[in-house]
Amino acid sequence: MAGKIYFDKTDDLIDICMDNVFKAVFTRNTPASQGALSRLISALIGRNITIIALSANEPPIDNLRDRQIRYDINCKAENGELVNVEMSLNPESFEPVRLEFYAGRLFTGQDIRGSDKSFDDLQQSYQIAILAKERFFPDEVFYHTFEYYDPIRHMSLNGRSRIITLELSKLEKVIEKPINEMDAQEYWGIYFRYLTDKSKREKINEIIAHEEGIAMASEVLITVSKDEIERARLMSEYKYELDTQSRIVTAKRQARKEARQEIIEMLRSGKSPEEIIRDYDG
Repeated sequence: MAGKIYFDKTDDLIDICMDNVFKAVFTRNTPASQGALSRLISALIGRNITIIALSANEPPIDNLRDRQIRYDINCKAENGELVNVEMSLNPESFEPVRLEFYAGRLFTGQDIRGSDKSFDDLQQSYQIAILAKERFFPDEVFYHTFEYYDPIRHMSLNGRSRIITLELSKLEKVIEKPINEMDAQEYWGIYFRYLTDKSKREKINEIIAHEEGIAMASEVLITVSKDEIERARLMSEYKYELDTQSRIVTAKRQARKEARQEIIEMLRSGKSPEEIIRDYDG
């Protein structure tokens, strides 16, 4: 790295939890970006790996013109393992089953056809989701790793596909821990959740000093934050995403309001609930 990374409380940092910013930081063709991605994934799967390639349909990006609409990072480790990692700023309620679907696609997308290959040649695959706002699981644990197992006998299938989630909304207690009591998963979770919170800037600086991968990510983020053109493009893209989401939600609410009003009018006209149900079913 060029030098020690330190964020002052006056530094105006772009939010790395914006999914397009997340991808911009971790998919640049620079040693810092590539090193940060390897360290992030290593922390989340619990052992060291080195990412050597991004999939052809998710090329490294340096500007908005090359950026895909889909902001996940699909990559391969040096040992052949497959990883898909994404940041979900506003995940939908169906996120868990969505993750299961894409985990299956990632694992079964491996090509083992050929006379010299078997199922033993299938590599480990990891579908990783960093969930920025919503809570999906009832406990207070922010990190979960899921795999196939027998829930009655508590027996693992020892399969080769995993779903890993980080719920950043569950870090209120973790942020209060001393740095030397945190693990690598907690470092990254705190970094993502509190980076733009200026009241937590000192804790972020401590984490940067302890975790080289986070220092690398910060080096890239500084470049993005200081590049006025790139920052404007990222914010414009984020604005478009929120505007689109808002229009969809508004339309759904209006449709529900009109449906309620129509039902009230039908009841006033003397129709029975059964007749109303038949009208809607028809």
